[in-house]
Amino acid sequence: MFNYSDLAIAFFIALVSTFLLTYPVKQLAIKLKAVDLPNHRKIHTKVTPRLGGLAIFMGVLLGGLYLHPHHEHLPEMVLGAIVILITGALDDRFSIRPVIKLTGQLIAASFLISSGLIIERITLPVIGMVDLGFMSVLITVLWIVGITNAINLIDGLDGLATGVTTIALASMFIMAIIDGQALAASLCIVLIGANIGFLYHNFYPARIYMGDTGSNFLGYMMAVVSIVGLFKNIALFSFIIPVIVLAVPIFDTLFAIVRRAYHKEPIMMPDNKHIHYQLIRAGFSHRKTVMIIYAFSALFGVLAILFSYASLSIGMIVTIFVLLLLQIFAELGGLVMGGKKPVLDTVGKLFRKRERDQ
Repeated sequence: MFNYSDLAIAFFIALVSTFLLTYPVKQLAIKLKAVDLPNHRKIHTKVTPRLGGLAIFMGVLLGGLYLHPHHEHLPEMVLGAIVILITGALDDRFSIRPVIKLTGQLIAASFLISSGLIIERITLPVIGMVDLGFMSVLITVLWIVGITNAINLIDGLDGLATGVTTIALASMFIMAIIDGQALAASLCIVLIGANIGFLYHNFYPARIYMGDTGSNFLGYMMAVVSIVGLFKNIALFSFIIPVIVLAVPIFDTLFAIVRRAYHKEPIMMPDNKHIHYQLIRAGFSHRKTVMIIYAFSALFGVLAILFSYASLSIGMIVTIFVLLLLQIFAELGGLVMGGKKPVLDTVGKLFRKRERDQ
């Protein structure tokens, strides 16, 4: 079913294309004044071009054209991606209102739903397969919009969203290969290639940001891949596998919603209290913060693969481990012990002391 040489070639096409196209996209962003300006909420201190998502999209497109996958829902996936891309580009240039961004995301989701690409059923332990019925459309919309915005929210440090999505896509790719999901594997490999090609320009200190153009596109594509791949898995715990794969952006988003609701702040209002900001405030450097979150993402990715093919007993052990990781993640988010983070602060102090000693 899989031609691994074709997958490898598509990967390099996406990687090299994105790497090269980022240079003219950077110049285009400067010319259009689609730039990210420093302010009190952000960490960077100089004006940085956005629109990097255009290069990622072109890399994915070129890699995809080489593979030329066949799927009944592919035209609607592409149309949805174009809508997402346009919406993100407009926001990068004009900073459009959240309701307009949400409208674009809903339009993209409607293309998928109209084509019949929805989350129809989930598999639960003991109960087995559960048909979602009339709830399918609502759950599909919530999933697409939720993951799209989750990736957008985690895009707060140089290389963070690029790396986290690459790690999640790598675990999705492995599961797609094992399950024989040709389209999911094809989408994953070109997205991974494009991300790595862009990461050269985006890792700290970043010369260009992916912007909403990139974060929304990657979020949308990851939601699509999970629907055509992970939710089609009939394994014992298939309902939770996509959540584990995307645990970092999902739970960072949930923490943000709870935090803003608790403080009676608008849910869509951006802030600097996300997990990555908490780590930096604890004393970790920019690079170390990104690498710590990469490590969490990789752990969740490995656990998702184990979870997908585990027996009930192994699955329960993995569940306990996941819950422990989520507890640590909750502390990073400052949602335990009244917002205090004793372990995080202690580790941060140790890092600062070691750096002073050196």
